[in-house]
Amino acid sequence: MIQRTRQTDEIRGAGAVECWCLHGAVGSAGDWREFAAAMSANSIASRAVDLWRFLACEPMSLTRFGEALNAEANDVSAGRAKRVLVGYSMGGRLALHALARTDSPWDAAVIVSAHPGLEDADERRARLARDAGWAAQAFGGDWQKFLDEWNAQSVLAGEAPRDAEASARLVMRRREIARSFVDWSLGAQEPMWGELGRIKIPVLWVVGERDEKFHRLGERAVSQMPQARLAVAPGAGHRVPWECGEWFAARVGEFIAAAIS
Repeated sequence: MIQRTRQTDEIRGAGAVECWCLHGAVGSAGDWREFAAAMSANSIASRAVDLWRFLACEPMSLTRFGEALNAEANDVSAGRAKRVLVGYSMGGRLALHALARTDSPWDAAVIVSAHPGLEDADERRARLARDAGWAAQAFGGDWQKFLDEWNAQSVLAGEAPRDAEASARLVMRRREIARSFVDWSLGAQEPMWGELGRIKIPVLWVVGERDEKFHRLGERAVSQMPQARLAVAPGAGHRVPWECGEWFAARVGEFIAAAIS
């Protein structure tokens, strides 16, 4: 079995509750540092997962990722802490694949700006083609040009989760990032709408007030999960944890206090 090092995860604090945080596309574990500091101040530990390590050795489907993350969570923290899975955008889609499994070890979840899946086959094919273009740019194109074009997308308008230096360092993971546009493309994802009802744990689904498309998706998603509720970040777009950092940390802290006793 291929071994994936966990040394590139960022772990902060200790406590009876641990948040496992999954970053977005073209992101990194370091994106969660301010959130982790806020959680630590409330005696909540965090593990910011380096998602790129899952793609470093071999291709990995979304389904396989869910299986691998659940197995890792059981291995790392079984019996030691309550586990909350936090996923943003691409990380939110990955989180859903872990949560919907019968072997899910999670006690609660926070899903931010995530898409449960395209239901139209033509839309999925179009998305696959578009993401193949991003993959080619990430793997072999000018790195700064790729980053600039990625961040210029209208859906990502708002404060970015990292500084320019940290973004530039992601060039070291360009192969894995390129692979994610293939293996973890929204176009490669089977729609999960019919599986959301399997998620029985408390779920906080977070969207930005200005992110109209994902607001609609969030409203539909929470209606299909028995213990889910929607939180709308005032004035925010897609990047809620960084556009409204204090608001986001406060809502997550309140949610954890209520969901996990």
